[in-house]
Amino acid sequence: MAYNLLKGKKGIIFGALNEQSIAWKVAQRAVQEGAEIVLSNAPIALRMGELNKLAEECNAPVIGADVTNGDDINNLFTKTLEHFGGKVDFILHSIGMSVNVRKNIPYFENNYDFTHKGFDISALSLHRILQAAMKHDAINEWGSVLALSYIAAQRYFPGYNDMADNKAVLESIARNFGYEYGMAKKVRVNTISQSPTRTTAGSGVKGFDGFIEFAEKMSPLGNADADQCADYCVTMFSDLTKMVTMQNLYHDGGFSFTGVTQAVIDQMAK
Repeated sequence: MAYNLLKGKKGIIFGALNEQSIAWKVAQRAVQEGAEIVLSNAPIALRMGELNKLAEECNAPVIGADVTNGDDINNLFTKTLEHFGGKVDFILHSIGMSVNVRKNIPYFENNYDFTHKGFDISALSLHRILQAAMKHDAINEWGSVLALSYIAAQRYFPGYNDMADNKAVLESIARNFGYEYGMAKKVRVNTISQSPTRTTAGSGVKGFDGFIEFAEKMSPLGNADADQCADYCVTMFSDLTKMVTMQNLYHDGGFSFTGVTQAVIDQMAK
């Protein structure tokens, strides 16, 4: 069911890769709620061709951008403002990558060239996007920027590796920019700490299925899936949440505040 929560609003969705992607679901829901969007991803992702399917469904242009390249990001905002004939109201940052994770390099043996690359793509990219948005004055007052995070930013999870560091910095950037952008233009910036979700990125983490099963047993409401995350993102893009900023918002069925459950105790007792 659609509620027209985003009627008349315009936005940019970063990071939709395929139908498993949370960003893919957010794009679909935003359009269902009345928004117009621009889709963006890295050139290598665009060559895979799947994003064209979403672009056609959402009647949205695709503007490629390497988020480690300031010129690419500036070009994205220039073309987006031209396309819409004005500013945007929301941005989703759904971008994350770790070469150390992909190559199964333990945290204590991280290759620092790989670490720098992952940090650049997964965390610093949010700073670049927001910096460029401010310079272009690209977001309307009371606009909303969201970045997707994970509770490993606060707690240790085996195998999550340097992505945990990246998410911690991502959340810090959202807080700091949330203050600066809020003071300057009333733009709000938040992160959403989502349940472990089967996406292309998540499946690269060793033992990720175990994360999902454990979180399911630890969450009174169970794990939030990608469609439910898209619903939450839409509410955060809407005018119903205008006073929420600088927050890390847990969307995890209660996992983040549960110490232990009887189901986990019973499992351990076997």
